[in-house]
Amino acid sequence: MTGYVNTIADLEAQAYGIGNFAAGNSLLKQAGMVAGIHTGHDTAAAFSGTNISDTTALHNVIFGQKVWSMLNRECNALSMISKRPYTSSGWRVLKERPAGGSGEKFTVTGGAQDATLDNLGATAPRADRIGGVPENAGLTTAADGLGPIAPTYAQLFTSPKVIAHQFDFSELAMEMAAIDDGIGDIRAQMREDMGKHHSEVQNKMLVMPLEHYGESSAMPNINRNYTSLMKVVTSRAELLLIDGGVLATDTTSASNDLGKIYGQERFSAASFLDSQVDFGTDYTAGNVRSLTLTLLNNMIRDLRLAGGSPKVILTGYDTIQTIADLLQSQERFMDRKEIVPTVNGVRGVKGQEVGFRVATYYDIPLIPVKDMPQTGGASTKISDLLFLDTDHLWLSVMKPTQYFEDGIANGNPFSTGTLGNRALYRTIGEVGCSFFKGQGKITNVQ
Repeated sequence: MTGYVNTIADLEAQAYGIGNFAAGNSLLKQAGMVAGIHTGHDTAAAFSGTNISDTTALHNVIFGQKVWSMLNRECNALSMISKRPYTSSGWRVLKERPAGGSGEKFTVTGGAQDATLDNLGATAPRADRIGGVPENAGLTTAADGLGPIAPTYAQLFTSPKVIAHQFDFSELAMEMAAIDDGIGDIRAQMREDMGKHHSEVQNKMLVMPLEHYGESSAMPNINRNYTSLMKVVTSRAELLLIDGGVLATDTTSASNDLGKIYGQERFSAASFLDSQVDFGTDYTAGNVRSLTLTLLNNMIRDLRLAGGSPKVILTGYDTIQTIADLLQSQERFMDRKEIVPTVNGVRGVKGQEVGFRVATYYDIPLIPVKDMPQTGGASTKISDLLFLDTDHLWLSVMKPTQYFEDGIANGNPFSTGTLGNRALYRTIGEVGCSFFKGQGKITNVQ
């Protein structure tokens, strides 16, 4: 078809300026005349004719309109955590049984009769005083009576966090990008790149290293970010260890950013805020542990014993490779599972051609997170592991991510005060947790 490029021969003929495609260009090629019109991308001249003094002016270096990213912009932690509408700034939690304490197991005391444990509502009641009463028992507080008991509740609250990123571009930049060797619509390109950055930053906030919260004097604004999952999934023992100067710089205090969460503090014996954390002895370089299947199995067992049901394991690529090596040495192999991130967290999609396949351990998806912290003092440490029950851990969203733009291209340069456009991405939300004991973490491993 005349005037159209259908084959590579047509393309060569058109590039070399031959109007009659059927005539071919072999004659010009043999004469050495064609090469001078098409120079290499290094701008070196390929034609030495006497009538052309500067052959580089015929064909300059061009870059194309596509912008290729050289960065890993994945945001798996943000994708995998469940999202809920922000409907309340607080929630109530049951932190202790009416009797039997607040541990994983119902605590009783045996042995000799102890009058101080005679009450049915004791933290560790006698084994014969947990509900078995005599016939026609009196509704009194006497030794054999049926006195009233009640569970213990606590209130947690939080405030939404505003995450925003602003950017702008001038009117001249927008116009020049549409001509010459520009990228075309600069606004569309910037929207895409800044949108990815906005998501990546939120992902980083969700896995912010715990020790950064122990440096409030150096970073007083860290609580303007989302509360990190590393701070949600911790325990009093870990906090005291980190805040004692091993990894953080502040002194131990119930009032600093490390010790407070959701209006409560963890330096006192607030056991209902403690997650299942396995960090070994301490975070000094000499006490790093080798990751073993026993550590993984013990964590899963402890979580289930506490009433949790881990839906996902977040960790780094290095740790996933280490687990694969451990299984291979025992002639066992990782299972694979197809999942899809949704607003409700990780969901299996059996039989559907969507989502992506990930490794699993005991049928729990192993989700790689490039920004996962490596907690510990050893140089050989690998990424931490978070075992999350996303039924009780979520990102509470007050305002979903929105894009705003105004300026001269919209007919309103006075809104920005510049001869250009200004835009921003904004998300409002915060991380919430209603069951700390169902969340787990393994750190300080190599």
